Amino acid sequence: MSTRTDTRSDTPVAYGFEGNLRRYLRGLGGLIVFLLVWWVGAMLTQPSYLVPSPLDSVRAFIDLFATTTAIVVPVSGSSLVLPTGLAHLTETLFHYVPGLLLGAGGGIGLGLLMGWNGALDDWLRPLVRVLRPIPPLAWIVFAIVWFGIHHTGAAFIVFIGAFWINFYAAYGGVEGVAGDLTDAASTLGVERDLSMLKLVALPSAAPQVLTGFRTSIGRCWMIVVGAELFGAPGVGYEIINASNNLAMATSVAYMFLISLAFLCMDIGFRLFEGRVLAWR
Repeated sequence: MSTRTDTRSDTPVAYGFEGNLRRYLRGLGGLIVFLLVWWVGAMLTQPSYLVPSPLDSVRAFIDLFATTTAIVVPVSGSSLVLPTGLAHLTETLFHYVPGLLLGAGGGIGLGLLMGWNGALDDWLRPLVRVLRPIPPLAWIVFAIVWFGIHHTGAAFIVFIGAFWINFYAAYGGVEGVAGDLTDAASTLGVERDLSMLKLVALPSAAPQVLTGFRTSIGRCWMIVVGAELFGAPGVGYEIINASNNLAMATSVAYMFLISLAFLCMDIGFRLFEGRVLAWR
């Protein structure tokens, strides 16, 4: 049975059934306090629609699945009829998933190469320092001009956000590879630079790379809402559209939907990460 030290004392707290139950009860207590503060704030705010109550928000969330909406599937052009909330979430996923995967793949690949190859790092580091501070949402005007107001433009914004998060995670992971590991690999006959990267650097950097990807999963959900501000279809657009009509409970309902989607993805990736890093 593992133990940890409670933040308020030096007494070890068991991570058995009682320890886990205590943690869950604390989490439940924090959630209840948040809901009470939210409810009181909604009761005291006038006009009432400015801060919808938790109950009104739950009703609006249920209403998202009471009707159906037809959406167009990119590339194939076929239509798909789904419950309204799920339909708009699917529209968001049409640009969120490609942007995330392509951005993560590009960022990890370049980060590994620059972190391992000093000459390439010298060539590209000034360019990275110029481009990195630019926020992903600053590229919206170029996304509109280059790709139009649709999935491709929004995917481009998500791509940029995912790229830099994963780039620095991979870059830092490779830079932090211990010299003892490379020396031991050389002694065992690993001489080619590519083999050293594949057999030594990449496994050593894997925890940091996976942490970067997990971070980008959550960060890109934040970015995708901004990426839909210019009219790309999806949950972010519906949040803005509902708020323009003063349907704030509907906006909160879509925010809940984003939160649930993130939680499902995060739990799934944590299970995947546990399997990949089981050797630790």
